[in-house]
Amino acid sequence: MKTYYIVGLFAILFFASCKTEPKQKEETQETAETDKSVPELIAEAHGFENWGAVKEITFTFNVDRDSMHFERSWDWKPKKNTVTAISGPDTLTYNRNSMDSIALKTNSGFINDRYWLMAPFNLMWDSGNYTYEHTAKATAPISEEPMQKLTIVYANEGGYTPGDAYDFYFKDDYIIREWAYRKSNQEEPNLVSTWEDYVEMQGLQLAKQHNRPKGGTNLYFTGLSVSKE
Repeated sequence: MKTYYIVGLFAILFFASCKTEPKQKEETQETAETDKSVPELIAEAHGFENWGAVKEITFTFNVDRDSMHFERSWDWKPKKNTVTAISGPDTLTYNRNSMDSIALKTNSGFINDRYWLMAPFNLMWDSGNYTYEHTAKATAPISEEPMQKLTIVYANEGGYTPGDAYDFYFKDDYIIREWAYRKSNQEEPNLVSTWEDYVEMQGLQLAKQHNRPKGGTNLYFTGLSVSKE
């Protein structure tokens, strides 16, 4: 399955293309000892092993910028692959296995919002569709704290913005603290934000808040709920 992310609303909504074989570089000692890659360790730190039992997840994606507010809500049943989208007075339920043109357009928003909430899990869902590099000693772009960095670069074909890169910053617990988006794998980031205000729900570690200190934009999640079978 392909997943896509693109810069959009307020220059902070984005999708990523995928489809290449993963590449491993500069793995940590822990990775070598466990025979697990850094993407796997990050996903596991966020509770990926519990995802298989999830029956339903709901969330509202919010963006505040200056006096403007944007939100849209989602109810996702992953085992049935059905999504209900709620935006203002409009509601649409569709199955992601069979989408018409309206559902396809709506689904692009779902993919974006879900990525902001669950990017650590996408490291597994998109496995094989990106190359990656692990840097054991790096400086986080916002806090300027020493952290580890995982850089992933999606394939150069397909999707809305092929070849985009994402830098994930984390400490020894593999929980994401900050990240950066770099369009077309350019050197300077187009966007950086925090990952904070984590909550634990049914074994999933979800960050509710993404702050951009220099961007004047606040992105956050409300209405979070997770249910298992």
